[in-house]
Amino acid sequence: MFLNLATYRFVDLDDLPRLREQFLGWGEQWSLKGTILLAPEGINAFLCCTQPQFEALQEALQADPRLAGLDWKHSQSPQQAFKRWKVKIKSEIITFRKRGIRPQDARAESVSPLTLRRWLDAGHDDEGRPVRLMDTRNDYEVALGSFEGAIIPPIKRFTQLPDWIAAQPETFKRERIVSFCTGGIRCEKSALYMASLGYEKVSQLEGGVLRYFEQVGQAHWRGALYVFDGRRGVDPALQPVPPGTVEALESRHGQ
Repeated sequence: MFLNLATYRFVDLDDLPRLREQFLGWGEQWSLKGTILLAPEGINAFLCCTQPQFEALQEALQADPRLAGLDWKHSQSPQQAFKRWKVKIKSEIITFRKRGIRPQDARAESVSPLTLRRWLDAGHDDEGRPVRLMDTRNDYEVALGSFEGAIIPPIKRFTQLPDWIAAQPETFKRERIVSFCTGGIRCEKSALYMASLGYEKVSQLEGGVLRYFEQVGQAHWRGALYVFDGRRGVDPALQPVPPGTVEALESRHGQ
């Protein structure tokens, strides 16, 4: 059985070539497969490996305070989800193109999956405000599934989201909005950006939909979740969707 693992951290990194060589060496040493993105603003990682391989990587990461104790999202599958080991240096670990949005300095308010489930069950947050869920993912991801009743911005790329956010009416800025994405990384930037524009009650779903599936399961979710590995999609039990499901949806969206 393989572990499918995803994590990210916004942290200042100033030695990217050295880090890349280090990760490449670990991949060769322990026969790892997956994708590591490194940027001046941090790390974004997806890998598929056995438990011993993961433990070896975790021990190696502990030597670097910037990367120690990463919060990994877990699921299992009987097959390897990646074909190779890639380590890339990027300008951003998630491309947003808005200067001044630095989650490594201060995070936006977050809400845990269990709290969100409680809010959705009640129909309001702890202050009595109706909860509006906002999906920050691309249209082809949303096509596979989303939270029931979520706001779906009409975007094909995450870089289009800021313009949509800025164009919303003032009344929208006063509502309780919970932004969500696959693993939490896009919400880190989108929630901060919304707060910078005067949104009063914006929160991010802690750990994204992957963590919600881990802790809550299917409640208030419809369909499956698009993931960026060989499985292509997982259901709320974190099991791969039937073969062909994602491909059929992608063909409708011209992917």
